[in-house]
Amino acid sequence: MTRLSLVLRTQAAIAAGKVVRAASRLRGGGSALPGLVAEKVDPQLLAATIGRLPDGVVVVSGTNGKTTTTKMLVAIVREHGKAVFTNPTGSNFTRGVISAMLAEIGPNGRLTADLAILELDEAHALRFAKVVPPTHSLLLNVARDQLDRFAEIDHTARLLTSLAEQTSTGVVLNRDDSFVSRIQTHVQPGATVRWFGVDPSIADRLPELQEADVRFSDEQELPAAGPSDGLLKPLDDREFLVTFADGEDVGPVTLQQRGLAAMINATAATSMARMLLGEAFRPALATAALARVTPPFGRGEVIDVEGQPLELVLVKNPAGFTVALGTYGSTPVATMIAINDNYADGQDVSWLYDVSFESLRERGVALTSGVRAYDMALRLRYDDVVTDAVVPDLEQALDTFLADHWAEPKRIFCTYTAMMRLRRVLAARYDLPDFGEEATA
Repeated sequence: MTRLSLVLRTQAAIAAGKVVRAASRLRGGGSALPGLVAEKVDPQLLAATIGRLPDGVVVVSGTNGKTTTTKMLVAIVREHGKAVFTNPTGSNFTRGVISAMLAEIGPNGRLTADLAILELDEAHALRFAKVVPPTHSLLLNVARDQLDRFAEIDHTARLLTSLAEQTSTGVVLNRDDSFVSRIQTHVQPGATVRWFGVDPSIADRLPELQEADVRFSDEQELPAAGPSDGLLKPLDDREFLVTFADGEDVGPVTLQQRGLAAMINATAATSMARMLLGEAFRPALATAALARVTPPFGRGEVIDVEGQPLELVLVKNPAGFTVALGTYGSTPVATMIAINDNYADGQDVSWLYDVSFESLRERGVALTSGVRAYDMALRLRYDDVVTDAVVPDLEQALDTFLADHWAEPKRIFCTYTAMMRLRRVLAARYDLPDFGEEATA
């Protein structure tokens, strides 16, 4: 195919995608369909656009924390004056990336950005890498995720390893996760490897974040932290430092999101930003950017409902739910749990039996909701947690929850599609910012 033919095919793909995107928006919703149509017209569309950005392509992947870490990394890099393209809605499929891109790309097929920073699920990152090999990868962690989607830990680790093998310039790895740290031996010759992790003084707190079969055993030795590797040193539940052995520390930073998990995400983002920016990296700019980052919707987002806070907390696997309970569950508030089993949630919810709900015993749970409302109530019963009501319909459950607990703080733990539905209802009622064109996969 001639150069002209390639250009014409790319332009046709963009035009087709934009038409579908406009039609989708007229119907009142976002969709990954525009990206799917554009990709069908030109399977090399990503290579012709994102693949040509001057400062490269960064992929953020792992089981937990992708959305938050990506948002933090984008904020830091933009604070340093770089133009960044990202998939802000957390669409983890190539067609979702293309759909996000269609809003920013001109008819000539050029994307006005210095680099791309993309959140991608482990499996879909590999499909993306076949078209656009990333220059940089930030690999966060490996935990047992939705059983019917990405299987067990070893399989997820292999997916991340394959991604690292296709990364050309630099990889940042979690030194505290043995499944991630061992990827070091698979990085391309000439590619730089750096680490992020926690300061040894808080290593005993890692069980809050990782399942026992993910952590380093006593026989395994942590990789040595070098001068350019970021280590987390918390000061309280929101404030922390990211320390570097060469003295270029970031912070103190006060996040708008609570908990050790959010701080680790910020440490990962800071470490990757320093690799990307090199000598241009400025700790003060990173500190300012992190302090302004608001939680992505559902990741500890706090909504004002008639003068009382309502927290939405996304849960999707045992490690994530355990972290959420440890981070948000200690303060006694009215609690609702909404569990769906749609594809994006994971249709096998047996993982709920790997989570301890004992921290909810004292106050109990006001109600459970979603497709698996009764299953959730039964699971709570095994941990002697009282459930006051079971209301499968999400909007009806929300109405009941808000009416019965209007005068006190409230919290909803919810799986992905349940969170999306509840967030849309709340946005319509309380004039919340729209969260854009979410992934519909």
